[in-house]
Amino acid sequence: MPFGTVRQGLAVLETRNVATYTVVFDGGSLGNPGRGYGSFKIFGSSGELAHEALSFDDRGIRVTNNEAEYLSLIAALEWLSTLLGERAASSEVEVFGDSLLVINQLTGTWKVRKPDLKPLHGAARELLGRFGRHRLQWHERLNSVSLLGH
Repeated sequence: MPFGTVRQGLAVLETRNVATYTVVFDGGSLGNPGRGYGSFKIFGSSGELAHEALSFDDRGIRVTNNEAEYLSLIAALEWLSTLLGERAASSEVEVFGDSLLVINQLTGTWKVRKPDLKPLHGAARELLGRFGRHRLQWHERLNSVSLLGH
């Protein structure tokens, strides 16, 4: 039985018992710190479910590259979690990003030392916890550029 349709009728979601989704995210700043931006793509078994370009202008011109990376991932996980609702708890999410800092902090390999990153780290951990299972994987910058365009 399908879970339902994706926002704006893009596609029908998984029909297997355990749905698996792939999130690819990237963020940056024009200047560091500067104007923050980011994007993400989300894929399900039926293909691409979302491709969002993000602006963090509401945060001013003091957004660091690392903050933009976290904010982009948070936006992607919020989008998917909202889409799935309670079904997120029985779904798997694979996350790919080119930020060694974000991936290693979220896996616990590296400590979160910057006070400005601690709430973003906490928000990302909370969102990851909504899914039944998650896997975080670093990939080369070229992959982000190829998929997301920046």
